[in-house]
Amino acid sequence: MFSSTTPIRIHYALTDQMGVVYHGHYAQFHEIGRTEALRQLGVTYKDIEALGIIMVVVDIHTRFLLPARYDDLIIVKTTLREFPVGHKIVFYGEIFIADKLINTSTVTLYILEAKGMKKSVLPEYIKDKLQPFFNT
Repeated sequence: MFSSTTPIRIHYALTDQMGVVYHGHYAQFHEIGRTEALRQLGVTYKDIEALGIIMVVVDIHTRFLLPARYDDLIIVKTTLREFPVGHKIVFYGEIFIADKLINTSTVTLYILEAKGMKKSVLPEYIKDKLQPFFNT
């Protein structure tokens, strides 16, 4: 299992008139978490796209447990529970304020060739970086 954490400070523009984070921003928080998780492995989306590969969201589920508010420091925990197989990769996300879980997500992405949008697989060099986290 691979897991990483990313802190994000809530700025005013992310909140609504009630002072809470607008629900639509949580998908962005989870995207930032996925991007930074890959970066912690030494991989960027830019690297992946340079190989002619894109990763597109095909399914997202999220659950709102508690609100985040202006100036809160949220921690986005991003986890790969299963080693990616075939054209699919599933990221599990949790957002915390201090030790309180406030949001969860499951995001499924398909790995596609940028040209033609045909299903592909995760590049070998990324699999090599992930493999040590899944050896049991």
